Amino acid sequence: MARLSEGIELADAMRSRAEVDATLQTAKLNPAELLPVVHCLSFGPQAGSGDCYLLQLEPGLSDQLEAGCSLVIRGEKHEQVVLCSKDKTYDMKIADTSNMLLFIPGCKTPEQLKADQASCNVIHSQIAGFSKNYWELRRCRPKLKKLRKLLMEDPYEGPDSRKDPTSTFSKYTTEDLLSLIQASEEEILHQLQVIDACKIEGYWRILEFDYEMKLLNHVTQLIDSESWSLSKVPLHTCLEELGSLEPREMIEHILLSYGRKYIDDGEVYFEMQEDKICRATAQMLLQNAVKFNLSEFQEVWQQSVPEGMTTRLDQLKGLALVDKSSKPETIFLLKVEDLPEDNQERFNSLFRIREKWTEVDIAPYIQDLCTEKQTVGTLLTKYARSSTQNGVKVYNSRRPIS
Repeated sequence: MARLSEGIELADAMRSRAEVDATLQTAKLNPAELLPVVHCLSFGPQAGSGDCYLLQLEPGLSDQLEAGCSLVIRGEKHEQVVLCSKDKTYDMKIADTSNMLLFIPGCKTPEQLKADQASCNVIHSQIAGFSKNYWELRRCRPKLKKLRKLLMEDPYEGPDSRKDPTSTFSKYTTEDLLSLIQASEEEILHQLQVIDACKIEGYWRILEFDYEMKLLNHVTQLIDSESWSLSKVPLHTCLEELGSLEPREMIEHILLSYGRKYIDDGEVYFEMQEDKICRATAQMLLQNAVKFNLSEFQEVWQQSVPEGMTTRLDQLKGLALVDKSSKPETIFLLKVEDLPEDNQERFNSLFRIREKWTEVDIAPYIQDLCTEKQTVGTLLTKYARSSTQNGVKVYNSRRPIS
């Protein structure tokens, strides 16, 4: 017999109140200091099977479960599993405890016993299972980089694509993505919007970049020919004029991707987003060049965007990097979505590209690693070492980079 806590004992057989009192006297415990009700515990037939697991939940998750919502564990065999609610993602880590944790069906807490004065003086309960550890949850960033990778296996090239129809590349429904991506449903659906994915015949697809630019070019040329304001592009007219060139749903998708939809006097219009169109144009110019003379690039870039739009280098954060150390200065494509998702691997990759970074230059490439409790500053403190170079604060790696 081992005494576990006040009013609870392990027993090999059914005990009477007299036996319990005798045990308390042997242990030199004062019954007046304990609750009058005693739990006598014994191990049930399945108690040693090891099939019981404990999961510690924060109050918000407990409330969701009690309201009938589901929590889902996601991860393939080679991945560290995560737990997802409807809108959040949590890392799962095993936490050990020095105390044995017992599972007792119907066990009453001291508070419940105080409220239930009619309870039997001695309660005999069976232990259904036990554990020396439990799963601990910690809020984490959703692991969304895989989402773009999966969709880029088979980008949509348009209805006239010459791609082999027997191609074995997979296409993915929402249900497929929920089973493969380690993120909550809301986080996945939001990211699909961020990367401008669209549903085609029930499958989520990303447009192949050249086809996307072809669609955008159709729209901007129509805006120019009709002398429309960039802030008031009519959906109906676009569909009527361009519907013979491309599927109407693709025309509307490109307007949704590069414009802000609104309704005026019962008609649907789009306000075209200058920064996004300038950014896509820059990507088109840079994608086939290793490096581009900066001044020449800026001149060609401005000439390539629709009339009335102004290009600025700050539109290229997380897309391209300026090398001010070269003479003349150059610019090259460096997309944040192509960098590793793991924090340490991300910094290793960045410090291979450039030994020393200013905070202004590196921030766009680590911003997506930030969490509620982890800012750009805390990331730099943890993974980089600061110094001053020509009066400017710069950061380099804390560890040797091979």
